[in-house]
Amino acid sequence: MRVAILLPCRDEARALPAVLGALRPAGHRVVVCDNGSTDGSGDVARSLGAEVATEPARGYGGAVLAGIALIRADPPDIVVIMDGDHSNYAEDVPALTGPIARGGADLVIGERLTLGDRAGLTAPQRVGNRLATALIRAQTGHRYADMGPFRAIRWASLVALEMEDRTWGWNVEMQIKAVKRGLKVVEVPVRNRVRIGDSKISGTLGGVARAGGKIIYACWKYR
Repeated sequence: MRVAILLPCRDEARALPAVLGALRPAGHRVVVCDNGSTDGSGDVARSLGAEVATEPARGYGGAVLAGIALIRADPPDIVVIMDGDHSNYAEDVPALTGPIARGGADLVIGERLTLGDRAGLTAPQRVGNRLATALIRAQTGHRYADMGPFRAIRWASLVALEMEDRTWGWNVEMQIKAVKRGLKVVEVPVRNRVRIGDSKISGTLGGVARAGGKIIYACWKYR
């Protein structure tokens, strides 16, 4: 099955060589979704052989949507979304795509709590994760363990979800809609580590507040 990997990033020029170098041996299509970087992330990605989708307006969901728009003309069978900051392990991609390729899942979410480095998740991330999964469970009855950004989804399922959130409510929207629309959802343990560089969201109080507000709003909007 053909796999396309989307890497939303903002100012990840330091991390991208390691991330793209780890992904290269698998031979998958890789698209760096440059979200208004000012450090030349897009140029670094191109120099390393990746395609680049550009979304100047800041917002995680907007960056991923730009990547989806780029691959729509020649869609893959499976889309993998992973962070461009080196916190995810490229070697774990088969663990996410395997259940889909075997017909056992439409959406596979990488669960970071079992195998991940505890230092790889900040305290605000852990609190936000617990809050979001609790809200989703209250609304849908489905118990998610994680809101991990490292995930894989069947292309046809992604199209059917009609994703629209352009900010930090993207993962919430996907996980709520997946339950409501009857997708086969699986969570698999994946590794996680401390990112390269500073977080633009969880590393600042303002970023945490904005992201938390968007997550809560998304839980209400897509309920």
